[in-house]
Amino acid sequence: MPQYTAPLRDMQFVLHELLNANDHYAKLPAYAETVSRELVDQYLETAADFCVNELAPLNQVGDREGCTWNDGVVTTPTGFKEAYQKYIELGFPSLAAEEQYGGQALPVSLSNVISEMVGTSNWAWGMYPGLSHGAVRTVEHHGSDEQKNTYLPKLVSGEWTGTMCLTESHAGSDLGIIRSKAEPQADGSYAISGEKIFISAGEHDMAENIIHIVLARLPGAPKGTKGISLFIVPKFNVNADGSLGERNAVRCGSIEHKMGIHGNATCVINFDQAKGYLIGPENRGLNCMFTFMNTARIGTAIQGLCASEGSFQGAVTYARDRLAMRSLSGPKAPEKEADPIIVHPAVRNMLLTQKSFAEAGRALVYFLSLHADIVEQGATEEERKYSDNILSFLTPIAKAFLTETGSESAKHGVQVFGGHGFISEHGMEQIVRDTRIACLYEGTTEIQAIDLLGRKVLQSQGAMLKDFTKIIHKFCEANKDNADMKEFVEPLAALNKEWGEITMQIALKAQQNPDEVGAAAVDYLYFSGYVTLAYFWADMARLAQQKLAEGSTETAFYNAKVTTARFYFSKILPRTKSHVAVMATGNAPLAALAADDFII
Repeated sequence: MPQYTAPLRDMQFVLHELLNANDHYAKLPAYAETVSRELVDQYLETAADFCVNELAPLNQVGDREGCTWNDGVVTTPTGFKEAYQKYIELGFPSLAAEEQYGGQALPVSLSNVISEMVGTSNWAWGMYPGLSHGAVRTVEHHGSDEQKNTYLPKLVSGEWTGTMCLTESHAGSDLGIIRSKAEPQADGSYAISGEKIFISAGEHDMAENIIHIVLARLPGAPKGTKGISLFIVPKFNVNADGSLGERNAVRCGSIEHKMGIHGNATCVINFDQAKGYLIGPENRGLNCMFTFMNTARIGTAIQGLCASEGSFQGAVTYARDRLAMRSLSGPKAPEKEADPIIVHPAVRNMLLTQKSFAEAGRALVYFLSLHADIVEQGATEEERKYSDNILSFLTPIAKAFLTETGSESAKHGVQVFGGHGFISEHGMEQIVRDTRIACLYEGTTEIQAIDLLGRKVLQSQGAMLKDFTKIIHKFCEANKDNADMKEFVEPLAALNKEWGEITMQIALKAQQNPDEVGAAAVDYLYFSGYVTLAYFWADMARLAQQKLAEGSTETAFYNAKVTTARFYFSKILPRTKSHVAVMATGNAPLAALAADDFII
């Protein structure tokens, strides 16, 4: 099993040096007097200790034992419940919640950094508290005062957990065709009936109550997504004094037998006229749910980052020790019977691919997280709107691209181990299985691609794209006369320009045939992802060169940044060319075969 090491130095590099988080917090009134670098680092060190010593040892336990279901009762793997109690004692559930409900009112960005450590050390376990964060955000933003007072204190403390109940067996990502019903009751509540599937952490033994956030239809509601409402449905009803009342008519019908994340209960949840409460306006449930879903999408992007980081850690440790063959350029360890495989170019290519995806993915996720802080606590409406646009544009890229590259990294991890990677005791194949779902969560890669190109780019007439390409343009202009940056700035500037040109070409084709958008979307997303990470690698290279020029004693750390940036630009970034070529072929090759001609 890979021994997890929290990458604190790189986390601090991205937060404090690259993104200047301390200045960021100082500009936000809610954090100016309370959040400092020292405070952030204290939380990160505490979280690292918990993740390394408590969660990581349970990772393979959860995979091996899985969850068990017995007549509606779900039991989590050995040690999960105890670890969750320690997590509560350390105060992690309440980090970013409002103080009036028991929260610590700390930035979302800090919570997300800790989520990375939790996820890399034990993704299946981390999903239990992870789903609660979205539930808290939804109630904070859309709940009535009574609902906030009833549910938030226990959700914030971690004594209760939350879920997101969207999917139905006939309706995956097409929420407009859900059938769950909500019948108004005389007491102002609603009777919720229907079946939801794929509900992560939908039933378990780690908390005394579970608060389900459920999409359902009111009588006479409009068809499609415009007729969906959102409801709070507790596992146990809550009395007026806050104590638990009778069991609600919510039951776990079964748990799924899955490819991975065995330690997390993925449930079928049956609502049989369960008591629920409308949250937000009638027929506006999907709008309210996006508060939850955007949080969840960043969380899923973190899972991709976790897969790249975890598989890299396992692979590089193994590659340093594993002996096989001699280097083609001559023995590198002549005193040994063979050379460590880390000397072979093919192995180094896989390791550097993992490393480049993990470290640039970290920069992207933390960048998004700081903008999430501004959306929550920005001083002006203009600042909040700008950050919201940046988030809207980059979230589908982060969610889809980082999970796809995480899946690729996990595959490389198995490959570095060779046959040993296929054996469960080493834990590398578990990363492959655990992370594969991330490419499906919160809308598949293909759906995220349509969201990016169709909604965020074309529907905004390119405005959201320009918000981000302006950032890249300003970076390139500021560094165009820096000779040390030429190898990064010139290709990045060219790709940034090409990004706009490709978008215009697709828009023109789409005027004749809207299917051109769907035909180009996935390759457009990959192109966008590679360019986005290139920007972060260029900026990290700039900063590392600056630190070295200033005489930093951390020469190995900063040299590795520059070297990895060069690898990314020379070995990874050329992938954009193939995506450009595919986009140019348009929809015709996809439409040429009639549906009935897909012959088996």
